[in-house]
Amino acid sequence: MTLEITRIQPFPDERTVIVTGAGAERGIGRKVARKLVADGWSVVAADIDGPAVESFAADLAAESGAKVVGVGVDISDQAAVDAAFERIDAEMPPIAALVNLAGIPSPHSILEITSEIWDKVMDVNGKGTLLMIQAAAKRMIDGGFGGRIVNTASITALDGGGTFSKTGYAAAKAAVQGLTRGAARELGQYGITANVILPGPIDTDIMGGTLTDDRKEGMSANIPLQRVGQPEEVAGLIAFLVSEDSSFVSGTSINVDGGKHMH
Repeated sequence: MTLEITRIQPFPDERTVIVTGAGAERGIGRKVARKLVADGWSVVAADIDGPAVESFAADLAAESGAKVVGVGVDISDQAAVDAAFERIDAEMPPIAALVNLAGIPSPHSILEITSEIWDKVMDVNGKGTLLMIQAAAKRMIDGGFGGRIVNTASITALDGGGTFSKTGYAAAKAAVQGLTRGAARELGQYGITANVILPGPIDTDIMGGTLTDDRKEGMSANIPLQRVGQPEEVAGLIAFLVSEDSSFVSGTSINVDGGKHMH
């Protein structure tokens, strides 16, 4: 089905967004889920840590009164992704948006990284993003009202490495940028937009644990705003990108780095 793309396509009142990587207590995913619930979305919080994400979803549903479910899934495994979407189809309103936040870092240098670690980093960050897009996009197309896809790369893809993650992670996140552009080009005919965000240093635990004040100071040295970002600041951008207001924004890479990279 190809939509009439000469006009803005509204979403149904009841619609679902899937947020991967929502299991970590100090991660961006949980802030995104909370923000989107407040914006009226039904939310699927997904993560490889099933018990953690199910507990979070139950708490958020009780607090907000919204429809929220937690789904444990290894996004790099096709069978696991298929099973997760079967459950989503059975329990949730139509899917209108996908936010791919799940990923794993790699602190290994180019001379140290093994083929096994390389494959794992590529599988989760790259293939996992692809599998989630494929499953969600098919349902968006069937729904007939378009949709939104937001993927997560990193400014590491621009730098070739950072304060914690190095070559493997940089390569995987650069691949996510290319994947996003391909999705935007190929899925646009169905009214589906695809964009990618590139966070800079954000105050989460993905960079080798909780950031100390000394580490924050070091990471802020080349940032015009002179601080690291907060997960809520990333969530605000994602909320816009999955909204109807972003209907003509697609194929775009947006840095969330306090002005560290300007273009």
